[in-house]
Amino acid sequence: MANTETSSVMKGRDSEGEQSLANHTRLHPIQHFIWLPLSAITLVTGLVYTIVSFIKGNPVLLPLLVLAASIVGFISGFLARRNALVVQDRIIRMEEQFRYFRITGEMPSEEITVKQWIALRFASDQELAKLAQQAGKEQLTGKQIKERIKHWRSDLHRV
Repeated sequence: MANTETSSVMKGRDSEGEQSLANHTRLHPIQHFIWLPLSAITLVTGLVYTIVSFIKGNPVLLPLLVLAASIVGFISGFLARRNALVVQDRIIRMEEQFRYFRITGEMPSEEITVKQWIALRFASDQELAKLAQQAGKEQLTGKQIKERIKHWRSDLHRV
């Protein structure tokens, strides 16, 4: 049976369940508080162990294997997270372009970047067209777009 509840840390929500500019970022506890610190510790320990073994003239095959395994583990975890985010960013871009078309009946400007679409996903339907036009013309950053949003639209499904 799937767990349908997610902690407020993972959802990026305050106690009332509303998302805003102040609380929209998401921390994934396993990713940020277990995998990343353990990977960093293992990588540094493997590097130190390899250097110390080399300096002392001890065999370095085992330390090199530990170092290689820690590098592979770090890269694997990093790529798994990064690739999921890249795919999700493309999906968000398509969803928001479709939402813009549905609202305005027009194709969106080609000037709007993926990062801008990602920020625009938080804009209400009433604000989307105007903010998208401003984003394209003024080349606003994601942060600038989010700061201009008056009626925040939550996105609780970010990876």
